[in-house]
Amino acid sequence: MNRYAGFKLLIVDDHAHNLFTLRTLIKTHMDATVLEASSGQEAIDLTHQHPDIDLIILDVQMPEMDGFQTASMLKLRKRSRDIPIIFLTAAFKSEEFQQRGFAVGAADYLLKPIEDNQLINKISTYFRLIEKEREINRTLERKVEERTLELAEARQYLENIITHMGEALLVLASDGTIKMTNPAASRMLGYRREDLLGMPIGDVFEEEGDEAAGAFMGTWLEALIRTGALSKIEARLIASDGRRVPILFSRTAVKDGAGNISDIICIAKDMTGYVRVEQDAETTKNRTAREAL
Repeated sequence: MNRYAGFKLLIVDDHAHNLFTLRTLIKTHMDATVLEASSGQEAIDLTHQHPDIDLIILDVQMPEMDGFQTASMLKLRKRSRDIPIIFLTAAFKSEEFQQRGFAVGAADYLLKPIEDNQLINKISTYFRLIEKEREINRTLERKVEERTLELAEARQYLENIITHMGEALLVLASDGTIKMTNPAASRMLGYRREDLLGMPIGDVFEEEGDEAAGAFMGTWLEALIRTGALSKIEARLIASDGRRVPILFSRTAVKDGAGNISDIICIAKDMTGYVRVEQDAETTKNRTAREAL
């Protein structure tokens, strides 16, 4: 038969005969695992021992702890609060108990004496709903896993590019402090990454005409707000040992949803070799001119 073999059902009734009847009927029509409890407290204990219970069929009229009290206790506990509960009640008590049952979290009612097909159909309906929900959850989990993997791969790809790019990368907060950098920047400046983070850009940047970090940060921001980017700027980075490293510099603004600048991306290309070539060419030109006189 193998119908609902992966499901677990708890039946609760203080009469052994009723438990036997319910168990026999259920096992005749489906392969679900059936647990039995003869009191409310035993039912609560079983939900602790078996956190994978899918459905509870609970008799309303029981001594000491009745069905309403039992349901209330089950709904208070994290392990059992989401388990659907079908109440069993005598037909002549149904209207009296129905409102109270739904108030404490009952999912449904069945009337005694139990009609076989109605019971099996009711249980099957809940099992199908649970099965559908599980399938939806599995699909969502699979999609989340796939998306998480895609994001991890994309992040790793970007990190590899940033790590291996030859240009120095400095990402600034809107106040001009360094919030992200790459290995090329550390090599160019002679600072560890940890030392650069949080450092004001004015401590490592020098541009002709800039008198103070605050002044050129203000100029940057004004220009970036207007244009979104500033590129091919000749400037210098100040290394940890005081060396001035000539660079070709670009700055790009990143804005948030409100249009405010949240980050400034700075990329610096070391122009030391290029400068030396230009200086050598100028020296050669001057020497040639002198020799011609």
